[in-house]
Amino acid sequence: MCLGIPGRVVERVEGYGDQLVLVDVVGGQSKVNLGMLDEEDQDLQPGEWVLIHMGFVVERVDAAAAEKAMVGLELMGRPRDQDHVRSEPEPAPR
Repeated sequence: MCLGIPGRVVERVEGYGDQLVLVDVVGGQSKVNLGMLDEEDQDLQPGEWVLIHMGFVVERVDAAAAEKAMVGLELMGRPRDQDHVRSEPEPAPR
């Protein structure tokens, strides 16, 4: 089992043999590759949810599954709100 980050498809983008989509992950956008999906699953439309691992879409999911994945990430300490994400690591306790 791998850890999948939920993202919402924004649009298809050029590159890598038409296998790239722009996804929104809690307000940040990234290009990810569809190459790990079966061909029939690569026809993603804006608004659809996917799980992402290491820059690749690994699964097409519905909104409920995306929410469940996000809750799992929050339980591991990853905040949903980007305003709470630190750009610098916290110093180690002494």
